[in-house]
Amino acid sequence: MENERKKKVAMVGFYKRSLPSPPAIDFTSSEGKKLFIEAIQNGTMEGFYRLISNFQTQSEPAYCGLASLSMVLNALAIDPGRKWKGPWRWFDESMLDCCESLENVRTRGISFGKVVCFAHCAGAKVEAFRTSHTTIDEFRKHVITCSTSDNCHVISSYHRSALKQTGTGHFSPIGGYHAGRDMALILDVARFKYPPHWVPLSNLWEGMNIIDDTTGQHRGFMLISTPHREPGLLYTLSCKHESWVSIAKYIMEDVPLLLKSEGVNDIQKVLSVVFSSLPSNFGEFIKWIAEVRSQEDFGQILSTEEKARVAMKEEILKQVQETGLFRQVAAFLSSANSCCRNLPPLGFEDNLPNIAATVCCQGAEIWAGKYGSLNGYCCRETCVKCLKANGDKAVTVVSGTVVNGKCQQGVDILVPSSQTKQSCSCSASSNYIGMLPASNDVLTALLLALPPETWSGIKDKKLLQEISSLVSTEKLPTLVQEEVLHLRDQLHLLKRCQENKIDENLGAPLS
Repeated sequence: MENERKKKVAMVGFYKRSLPSPPAIDFTSSEGKKLFIEAIQNGTMEGFYRLISNFQTQSEPAYCGLASLSMVLNALAIDPGRKWKGPWRWFDESMLDCCESLENVRTRGISFGKVVCFAHCAGAKVEAFRTSHTTIDEFRKHVITCSTSDNCHVISSYHRSALKQTGTGHFSPIGGYHAGRDMALILDVARFKYPPHWVPLSNLWEGMNIIDDTTGQHRGFMLISTPHREPGLLYTLSCKHESWVSIAKYIMEDVPLLLKSEGVNDIQKVLSVVFSSLPSNFGEFIKWIAEVRSQEDFGQILSTEEKARVAMKEEILKQVQETGLFRQVAAFLSSANSCCRNLPPLGFEDNLPNIAATVCCQGAEIWAGKYGSLNGYCCRETCVKCLKANGDKAVTVVSGTVVNGKCQQGVDILVPSSQTKQSCSCSASSNYIGMLPASNDVLTALLLALPPETWSGIKDKKLLQEISSLVSTEKLPTLVQEEVLHLRDQLHLLKRCQENKIDENLGAPLS
């Protein structure tokens, strides 16, 4: 009987913790409410309303960084660009998987640097500060700035011991500031443990100033705000693939060195230098963004928004193909294929049904809430057709039936097309060339996105002038410029992640 009682006690676990006060003041206490009202009157609670409207409790002990970030991204109304569940586009912890698997985060935690990378990948503007590179006065200024506006939010990475709380490292957003008492409102995402609470800014700074044992670096804070540029419509870089670090290094470091060779004396040689040494799985690095939807939700009807997005994608594709650089890339790849040059497989499969099968499976797993694992999913069939309504231009649609055990899901992919006459049928032998971004288009976009200094080592001045003219973005149409600048931002992010990979790949704070 005694052993049975002990088993039951052991299974009970914890129901919240007693909030150590001081230094903290419970948000719902009389004093906490008084601080709240005074801060509202002083105008330093403006960021609170959007945050509280999107308050999220972390679903795993190690998900404090992910919960904090998804909460802030939703408060800023940043569109994730992909569906969460059903037709809804909304950030959740499960959506933040761009540079680290959720399983790794769950078992090992997440570092300060990796949360910064997640925020960048999600499309936010991020300014990150470690306490070793700033001061408490600067921190206070940033807290006040974001507390008097709803356009930016602060996420703090701190050690709980400085607040006399149990646990170690933790992430949470700052919901407001009380100037008279110099206190910050912590919206603790571990709501099962501690409620939202006010803490002296000096104590919070002390917690951020403690070195993280697993990374050997100071904690800190980050300012998350809406980016000035919209995310790409047609192209994106994938940092999910395990080799993204080596590919980013090749593009950002190796290519500029290779171009300094004496033998680089014409455009085709430049392209040969860049493409012939590409990593074998380079095709996994840059992707075109597919428009995926459930047949059950939409049927044969195209919304005005969908038609507009496809039209924008087609215009970008058309404009890329009108550049002089595209013609050079197309000529080189054609010559490489016909003359058996030493060009590794780029990994781009220009066969639309094969692409459709993969994308349909990805779409189905997103709706099932199992994004990141293709196990058990297969595409039974694909059919290319055209949807046309009210005299509008026909939109190419790939329909697929995805099967997972006894369940099946109908999925549509809206495909941008650059050809004037579309051929729509269910025949696997149909010619799909020109109906989607292919190797020529993708590689052209990537070359345009490389930093201008990439080409500076070319020794032939005439050639340098020629390549600089081909890759210049100044005279490109606005849509292509925005697409290229988006890719360039991603490249710089990957370079920063590569430089800090030791920090980002190590374990990190837990709640």
